Formats: sequence, C-alpha cells, structure tokens
Amino acid sequence: MSTTDKAPTAAPDPAHDSAASAAADATDAAAAAQLSTAPLEDPPAGGPAVGMGVLGWIRWFWRQLTSMRVALILLFLLSLGSIPGSLIPQNRVDPMKVEIWKGKHEFWVPAAEKLQLFDVYSSVWFSAIYILLFISLIGCIVPRTWQFVGQLRGRPPGAPRRLDRLPAYTTWRTESAPDEVLSYAKELLRSRRFRADAAGNAVAAEKGYLREAGNLAFHIALIVLLVAFATGQLFKSEGGKLVLRGKGFSNTLTQYDDFKSGSLFSSDDLPPFSFTLDQFDAEYEKSGPTKGTPREFKAYVTYSKGAHGTPAKTEIEVNKPLDVEGSKVYLLGHGFAPVLSVTDPSGKVIFKDAVPMLPQDANLTSAGAVKVTDGYQDKNGKKEQLGFNARFVPTFAGKGQGTMVSQFPSPDFPVLALNAWHGSLGVDSGLPQNVYQLDTAKMRQFKKENGDPFSQLLVPGDTMTLPDGAGTVKFEGIERWATFQISQQPGTGAALGGAVTAILGLAASLFIQRRRVWVRAVTGEDGVTVVEMAGLGRSESAKLPEELADLAAKLNQRAPTAPAPATHPVEATVEGERG
Repeated sequence: MSTTDKAPTAAPDPAHDSAASAAADATDAAAAAQLSTAPLEDPPAGGPAVGMGVLGWIRWFWRQLTSMRVALILLFLLSLGSIPGSLIPQNRVDPMKVEIWKGKHEFWVPAAEKLQLFDVYSSVWFSAIYILLFISLIGCIVPRTWQFVGQLRGRPPGAPRRLDRLPAYTTWRTESAPDEVLSYAKELLRSRRFRADAAGNAVAAEKGYLREAGNLAFHIALIVLLVAFATGQLFKSEGGKLVLRGKGFSNTLTQYDDFKSGSLFSSDDLPPFSFTLDQFDAEYEKSGPTKGTPREFKAYVTYSKGAHGTPAKTEIEVNKPLDVEGSKVYLLGHGFAPVLSVTDPSGKVIFKDAVPMLPQDANLTSAGAVKVTDGYQDKNGKKEQLGFNARFVPTFAGKGQGTMVSQFPSPDFPVLALNAWHGSLGVDSGLPQNVYQLDTAKMRQFKKENGDPFSQLLVPGDTMTLPDGAGTVKFEGIERWATFQISQQPGTGAALGGAVTAILGLAASLFIQRRRVWVRAVTGEDGVTVVEMAGLGRSESAKLPEELADLAAKLNQRAPTAPAPATHPVEATVEGERG
C-alpha cells in the first residue's frame, strides 16, 4: 500500500480563531435579534450625560416617558389615585354625602380640600397622571408599529453560519439534491403558515406575527379605553324619576327628582323624548319557603322620540332597559301610592292625590308623609296647614295580630295608618324638604279626648274625621309607582370594544410564540446532501423542539436519510475471496 506526501500544515493561530468565533457569534446574534418589536433599552445610567444641552435633556425625558417601565408606573399611579375617589364622597356624585363626611371628619377636611379629594377625577394631579399615561402609550406604540410594519414587509433573516449552536437542531444525510430539499422545505413551511424565503443554500422561515400584533392591539386598546373613560366621565348624565301609573316623564332637567352629570355636560345634550307609565305588574311566589320572592317586574310604557314623535308601546323590565335617542331608561324599583282626599270643615276638597310611599322591607311595608298646604281655618280664623305621617302595608296581618308590618308584597289586605298634625309645614321658608318626611318643628299633633295622640287605621273607602272639626280624610284607593333611571353614557361602545380587544390582544401576546426555522442543504465531500434544520424562539418554549421534530420528520419523508456508507470495503472483499 503506497503512501503520498502531505503538505505541511500551518500552526494554529489563536488570535485568528478568536476573531472567527467572535464573528460567528455576531452573525448568530444578528439572526436571533428583533423577534420582538419592543424598542431597544438604553444602557442603565443615572441620567443623561453631562453637557447634553436642552435638546439632550428633552430627548432623555422623552425616552424615559415612553418606556414600558414608566407606563406601568403611571398605570399603577392611576389605579392608586382612583382609590380615594371610591372611598371619599365626590361633589359631582352626591354633594349631601360630602357635607356629611366633612361633618364627621373635620380634622381631615383642610387636607382633603387641598388635595382635591372631593373632586378626584377632575383634580389637577389625577388629570396629569392621566395625560402622561396617554402620551406615554402613544409614544411607545407609534415606533413599535412602524417597526412591526417594517418586519412584515421585510424578509426573514438569513440562516446563521453555525446552525448547531441554536437551541433546537437536527441534521441528516440524503441522496436528494440540495435544490430539491430546499424546494420541499419551502413548500412544507408555507403549508404550516410560515413565511418562508430561499436565500443561497438555505430556506429561512418565520411564524408567530400575531404575537406582536396582539401586543400592539393590547396597547392601542388601552388608549381607546382611556379615551372612552374620559369621554364618559366628562359628558355623562344620570338621573332618577319616580313615575305614578298614568303619569309621564319628559327628558328635561326640571323633570328629574335627582340628577348628576359630567363637567362638560350641557342641558342641551339631553335628547328629546318622553314616556308614560301605563301599567306596572309584579308577580311573587305565593307559597313555599320562597314565599314573597319576586318573580317578575314589568313596566308597560308608551314612549315617543323627539318633541312630536309617533307614540309607541313597549315593556321595561329589570336589566332590559328602553334604549331611546342614545339614552337608556332602566327600571329600578316600585311601590304603592295611597290615594287620599282631604276636605276642610266646610266640605270643600282641598287635597286629592296619590301619595308615593317608600318601601321599608321586602314585603313593601312603606312609610311617607302627606302635606296639605291649603289647610283650613280654625275657630279663631287662623290658617292651619295639615300634615300626616303615614304607614302603609299591602297585606295586613289583622287587628291585634302585630304591628303595621306587611305579610306579603301584593295588596291582598291593604291598610293605611295615619297620624294627624296641624300648624306650619315649613314649605314657605324656601329651604328644601324631604317629600317623604314631615317636619313637625312648627306643628302640633291632634289629640283624642283622653289626650292620646290621634291616629287611625284605614282600609280603602274608609274616612277619618279630624278632631276639633278640622275636616275629614278619605282613603280613596291605591295606585302603583315605579322609579326609573335615565342614563346617557357616551363612549360605552368604544370602552366595550377596547376591553374585548385588550383581552384578545393580551391572550395573543401570551400564548402565541414567535419563532424562526432555517433549513440548509449542501453537498458533502462524498457527494451526499447534508441537511441541517434549526429553530429559535423569542422565549423559552417547550413546543419549539417538538415542532422542529415534526417538520424534520415531514421533510425526511420527502428527502429520506441516505444509507450509511460501508466502513471497510477492502477488508470485506479480501475476506470474501478467502472464503
């Protein structure tokens, strides 16, 4: 067996090997970079460099404001700032509760007023946090959006020089030509929804763009939520109205029993519409352990849009509001209104009306007040007003069987108890009064002959004769009333859309993995094609090796592994001849 001379080999150069390794590492790092559209972070430092000037300071401040770290801090501060708005009464929501709170916490009032804790959502500090968060999100989203668009328009990065350094890698030898292998690989990757592109002796593919799209959608949805929240708070309106059966409501400011609105709301923003309560039905369980439990509440109304709209009939139920002209009319509650008529000593009817009573329990035991401002003249010619503290039960237990507490919500045995007063009701003082309470500060209670307070139980049709010839009171019958909340909340549709988009975007950014796959096919020294496959994910993903193994198995079916070459062909031939 002859031998041939070999050329002398050069001594290894450590510096050259180090430079080549560094170059390979740089190439691999470049191929693995930018799997996310997140902006590059500046190197940690205490602040901008000395001597940067005004423009440098502005640039540094902008980078800090638009960083994700500051956006999260501002979001946390916004949540923290809303806590006092929930715990402390707000002027725009309930001024009366604010005054009560001030009376109970006099020590904290000066500090609370300086910190604007009674007007949190319109305060300077809350608005500043809100606006800074808004700017931070926009400044963060805009460059990431352009970067993402650039990635979509570009091509997947070329294969690194050393695929075996990547976390998921496999290789085999095949008798198929390199061009055929790359064609098979490109077709396979595209069938798996990879964006594949051939360059040189390799195919580069990328998948998972919905991850970054979801991330951007989440941040954009946050901006939509902020805008919708601000719009709703600034332009909202909400009011309540108690409507008797047969009576109506017109959507004007003077018609509301109570009303609150946003700081930029104008009464001209109230959409014109009206409705009339035609009938109210309530059904309850009549027996069993759930006796008295409500089964159905339904208000039958006739409404019209605009000042001269065509009347239309509809039904309003709990959680099924009437949507008219951008406002929603909700059914909140209901109760009874005894119909009373009062006559003076001459027999003249000086009062006749249904008087709403406020429920006190689930069985609609109700209390209220009757105020007769016309009154009567006593024996001395003095003008006296009449007032009655009233208690109504729709189902009375029966005389001698307990106090005035209702046994069932339906009017099966209605009874009205009246305590009579005379004097001055105080309605002429100009001060607001609660229509359901009687101010007896300037009144005297009627007395019986024995000196006991004068009171009487009445059923529909009964008449009560007042002492001293002051007149009579007749219990005419019962009417029903219902309370409605009329709300105008602009931006609710945008807020709902933003919330749904934020959830979907967050789910996409959390569960969709951004990854890249490279397939390289080259002809080896022995003329057999060497196939290499490698994958790289943006984050550690247990599915990437499994996905690469599945792709490799599919590709191996098209380009099967070549049989291993014989290791000692000469010796095998000699042994065969000897045999």
